Amino acid sequence: MVKFPGANHLNVAVFISGAGTNLKSLIKFSLKTKKKIIIKLIISNNKKAKGLKYSKIFKIKKKIYNFDDKTNEENILNFLEYNQIDIICLAGFMKILSTKFIKKFKGKIINIHPSLLPKYKGLNTHQRVLDNNDNFSGCTVHYVNSKLDSGKIILQKKVKVLKRDTAKTLAKRILKQEHILYPMALKKICINL
Repeated sequence: MVKFPGANHLNVAVFISGAGTNLKSLIKFSLKTKKKIIIKLIISNNKKAKGLKYSKIFKIKKKIYNFDDKTNEENILNFLEYNQIDIICLAGFMKILSTKFIKKFKGKIINIHPSLLPKYKGLNTHQRVLDNNDNFSGCTVHYVNSKLDSGKIILQKKVKVLKRDTAKTLAKRILKQEHILYPMALKKICINL
């Protein structure tokens, strides 16, 4: 759990690479918290990310960075510091953050992953679940550390795998649960708000 001494609100940056559906659910949740949780920044590595539209819709500052260019890392960290970001939510962010970056925000970066970790770290989770004939899959919100999808688990939600499931149908049902789970996890770690 993260305590933010003296803070009566939490400034959040959400990192995205794609459609931003988890970003949207986090924004909607933040609007219900009476300004206790503020989505202050949307950061993306992809200038074509559809989720960037939420910047305009909800009037949130956005920034696009090339995360492959390591010289940008200092700029990103400075920008986060300048905006007094307390916590980073990775939401469909398809880049691995450097150890230095993670250390700078130690215990203050969380991620949502479409499997029941520690099973199926990395990509193609839904197909791997089906290939192994698992009865359940789901999603996990966890802290980010320097090992891929290995940080301490905050919350998980199980989803039953149906006989007729394809990777696409399973992904769709799990995504619905992600939209519920991510705000719950954010609320859980903000114990003094």
